[in-house]
Amino acid sequence: MVEWRMPGIVLSARRYGEGDLVVNALTEDMGRHAGLVHGGGSKRNRANYEIGNRLEFSWAARLNEHLGTFRADVINSPAAAIMHDADRLSALSSLCAVIDTALPEREPAPGLYAAMNLWLDQLDSEHWAALLVRIELGLLEIVGFGLDLSSCAVTGETEGLTHVSPKSGRAVSATAAAPYLDRLLPLPAFLTGGAEASDAAIIEGLLLSGHFLEKRVFNVHNWTLPPQRALLLQRLQRRLQEG
Repeated sequence: MVEWRMPGIVLSARRYGEGDLVVNALTEDMGRHAGLVHGGGSKRNRANYEIGNRLEFSWAARLNEHLGTFRADVINSPAAAIMHDADRLSALSSLCAVIDTALPEREPAPGLYAAMNLWLDQLDSEHWAALLVRIELGLLEIVGFGLDLSSCAVTGETEGLTHVSPKSGRAVSATAAAPYLDRLLPLPAFLTGGAEASDAAIIEGLLLSGHFLEKRVFNVHNWTLPPQRALLLQRLQRRLQEG
């Protein structure tokens, strides 16, 4: 018998049979890990496995490579504090879906787990959207496709970085970018420490991270970005247009 016990964050929960669930959780030491929850789909237990919930998980299986079973106790439910906010709920759904799909199973991801916990703690603050963009960029780095936003790919300058090459993922300065603006992706200043994260800048950040998630992670496996991610972007774009 193989067993472990540790806290985790629910990324997804899908029905299995009559009343069971297969739950994917993000943990510090085990990364993204799945388990079968007997009776998890019942009216009594289903709310415990809502996405974003923090639980104390116990996992057991006869062999390590088996799906195994989860038992869990609720630590807290961050979504409870944002039930009135459709944008934040959409963001929670989007980020959980992206991590659930893109992160390899059972590979330790302590940095991502810590960042996700910080984000859940900040969900009811004004910083939630900027942190979301940073986590998506961090996820790219974890899976081996991090962007280089430290200096200009053309001149080597570290100041005045305004764009990113959609091919190399490297930053480009305003001077070097000028002749090629239609081919480059905007680099919002809040990602280089240059400004507050406005609504427009958040959308630029999501377009930036979304481009590379799609190109370097999802398309490689013939996947598409989760529909929750597209819905979040549409919501924020519509809010910006409505002013």
